[in-house]
Amino acid sequence: MNPRGEKPKSKISASRKLSLKMLLLTRACEDLEKERQEREEEKVRYLGEKLPPLQLSGMSLKELQELCKQLHTKIDIVDEERYDCESKVNKHNKDIHELKLKVQDLGGKFKKPALRKVRVSADEMMRALLGSKHKGSMDLRANLKSVKKEDVKQDKVLTNEVGDWRKNVEAMSGMEGRKKMFDTGGGAQ
Repeated sequence: MNPRGEKPKSKISASRKLSLKMLLLTRACEDLEKERQEREEEKVRYLGEKLPPLQLSGMSLKELQELCKQLHTKIDIVDEERYDCESKVNKHNKDIHELKLKVQDLGGKFKKPALRKVRVSADEMMRALLGSKHKGSMDLRANLKSVKKEDVKQDKVLTNEVGDWRKNVEAMSGMEGRKKMFDTGGGAQ
């Protein structure tokens, strides 16, 4: 590129490029047609070698039956060869696929799949993680601690007995206060 950032001009004119493209396309079409004709000729030649023309006129019933048996055996052989070829092709395709994956692994370029946002409930997530081990529904509200109204009333009564909160804090500060907390907690149980 030149300093102005422009593309360098081509030395071949546009009309010349177009004519070259047209020549290449016509040549490619001719080559494809030639290959197709060669394949057809090869197929006819191969079938001519493998299948000689049948002459059924003047054959007796036994000879026709014998000919049918021979044709069936040839058909079986061809089917076995076709099956073997198909299995080889499938095996080679799998090998090619595995080698492509190895090349990608060695190259370090991984194709990351596009991730989608999915809404999943807690139950579905637990089932996905734990599988059949997950039993019951995961109701988060059921796991909360239940508070009885009587306990709240008793707490209010206790706080009302201690008039000044500052005295309570001073009483509970230090190791003696902590010991009192444990002693009262242990005695209540």
